Amino acid sequence: MTRPQRLVLIIAILASFVAFLDSSVINVALPAMSADLGGGLSTQQWVVDAYLITLSSLMLLAGSFSDVFGRIVVLRVGLIAFGAASLLIALSPSAEFLIVMRGVQGIAGALLVPSSLALIISTFRHAEQGKAIGLWTAWTSAAFLAGPILGGLFVDYLSWRWVFVINVLPIVAALVLLVMLGQKDARKAGVSIDYVGAVLGAVGLGGPVFALIEQGNYGWGSPAIVLPFGIGILSLIAFILWERRAKHPMLPLGIFGVRNFAWGNVSTVFVYAALSLGGFIIVVFLQQVAGFPATLAALALLPISLGNILLSGLFGTLAGKHGPRLFMTLGPIVGGIGFLWFLTMGNEVNYWWNVLPGVVIFAVGLSITVAPLTAAILGSIPSAQAGIGSATNNAVSRVAGLISTAMIGVIVAGTLDVEGFHRVIVVTAALLVLGGVVSFAGIRNPDNSQPVTSPPAI
Repeated sequence: MTRPQRLVLIIAILASFVAFLDSSVINVALPAMSADLGGGLSTQQWVVDAYLITLSSLMLLAGSFSDVFGRIVVLRVGLIAFGAASLLIALSPSAEFLIVMRGVQGIAGALLVPSSLALIISTFRHAEQGKAIGLWTAWTSAAFLAGPILGGLFVDYLSWRWVFVINVLPIVAALVLLVMLGQKDARKAGVSIDYVGAVLGAVGLGGPVFALIEQGNYGWGSPAIVLPFGIGILSLIAFILWERRAKHPMLPLGIFGVRNFAWGNVSTVFVYAALSLGGFIIVVFLQQVAGFPATLAALALLPISLGNILLSGLFGTLAGKHGPRLFMTLGPIVGGIGFLWFLTMGNEVNYWWNVLPGVVIFAVGLSITVAPLTAAILGSIPSAQAGIGSATNNAVSRVAGLISTAMIGVIVAGTLDVEGFHRVIVVTAALLVLGGVVSFAGIRNPDNSQPVTSPPAI
């Protein structure tokens, strides 16, 4: 790598790291926040949900900002806003103030992840791009590993407020490196923000996301769920119709005419639905049925993060050299085999026999999948559209995860027991295998000797 490429990669990792760290650390701090600021379970839920709703609903708009105003500008704004919101959360005088600031954090987080990936896509190409995405995946996976550990230490020995102060360190480092990079974005002349599309897209994503998160509290028959869900779906339909006619659309629908982008996002639906569904049910089952303490239940999945850290760079490099199709086919199938191992779990669970082998097999499958999947999707479109491409894929993965998690009650069909757990495991394995089958059917290895051209207009 050249010096500018190394700086870009480190900046992208640091920017994404804080967003992922905040997602993984928050659950550990919730009881301490509630004890300090007051509020019950609903307050704790909104501390989490305020971040998820703003992050998910504004992802497409943030990706559009990245392409119109430039990745570095949007990344810098996102870093400063995320850091300021983090400090204000650390100083929160009330639970209500904290929830509002968590929403602001979600807005800033929406600016960070698409812009950081778009920066990588616009800086690296072909085999180098696969390696860079693999390294990005490995280091951002470390955030999920470090989050609960750091959160536990701060809560136990300092204060929950330090969980948010720690965000400032990687943010300051990223801002300093941006200055050292010394690059400026070139904004295209005559391109403007699609404000109608921005509103329709935000409502279209935000309404269903809110409904999926809160349906457990209100039930699907409640107007508080039906109205936002219905308005959101109608807004998504209106969004698609508007984007077909807009002069400067926020989401150029022509990118779905690019084979690897379209099929890669379909594969993303299956793979990330499985990740959310399977990860949730294993941790809950180990605690509620098998009797594991909460900490040990969380640590049970530790090899998944370790596998990503150790192997994502390798498979990203191999996919960059040989093409992503083989890896995107085999990876999810291997992951599905790993989940089928969990069918050996019953009321009595031996971690070393019933859990660890399946976790290790799944970790290998996931490591084979993630970096090639991201590289195949974003490497197939022009770098000028990397921001909205990354935002689209992030939005697809998050909504797929929310939908699958919301369906757990239907699959379990009542109280969680061994039989219900096994049904969820089979569904999770099937989703992963479908992700591999879709990749085999739809993904094609690119000809790296040819430049990426603009997608067809729709």
